[in-house]
Amino acid sequence: MDMKELAEILACPQCKGPVKLVNEDKGLLCEKCGLLYEIKDGIPVMLVSEAQKVAQ
Repeated sequence: MDMKELAEILACPQCKGPVKLVNEDKGLLCEKCGLLYEIKDGIPVMLVSEAQKVAQ
């Protein structure tokens, strides 16, 4: 399964909303919460405590 397919089935752990690939497939962004979940070694780190807040 590639990262695009994975992004389609993953949801933000905070609001349960959709996430989308950003930063050349290096992160998953929840636009509703403004949280960026980093992808490390091909694995999305879907922890709210590890997410980066981004300006909206």
